[in-house]
Amino acid sequence: MEQDPGGEIGIMGREYPEYPIVGVSAIIFKDKAVLLVRRGQEPGKGRWSLPGGVVELGEGHLEALERELREELSIKIEVGGLAGVFDKIFRDGKNRVRYHYVVVDYWGWLVQGEPAPASDVSEVKVVPLEELEEFETDRALKKIIRRAYHAWQQGTNNPDTNLLK
Repeated sequence: MEQDPGGEIGIMGREYPEYPIVGVSAIIFKDKAVLLVRRGQEPGKGRWSLPGGVVELGEGHLEALERELREELSIKIEVGGLAGVFDKIFRDGKNRVRYHYVVVDYWGWLVQGEPAPASDVSEVKVVPLEELEEFETDRALKKIIRRAYHAWQQGTNNPDTNLLK
């Protein structure tokens, strides 16, 4: 970590961090479809993923999710439950950790706004679930989307999520 001229510890960079960075993302359902975003920045620039971002210091993870969705897409969701917690580790050509995120994924549904991409997102797409298998994203993401959709259809709520609202 760098120090500023006043001697205080500066903000840790996202690239080649000293510690994993906590992130949040959302599996957002709209009828029988899921909302996906094309990443506008590294890591994974140009790839389809879930909307979300980094938890800021002093911010709760659900607060961070709400803020990120508002900033990235101008939307609000109702959180239905926890989908999972995942490590996203990206290494460079020398096998050094270039990015390391611990991402908390929630599932929910759109309650306000029409998704419109902002700075971190280059494109937004609502993908019908019956087209998900052919969609250009990785298998792990497809699997967690299917699992979250099943939980939504079963009415499975995560009681821990409700306590944090």
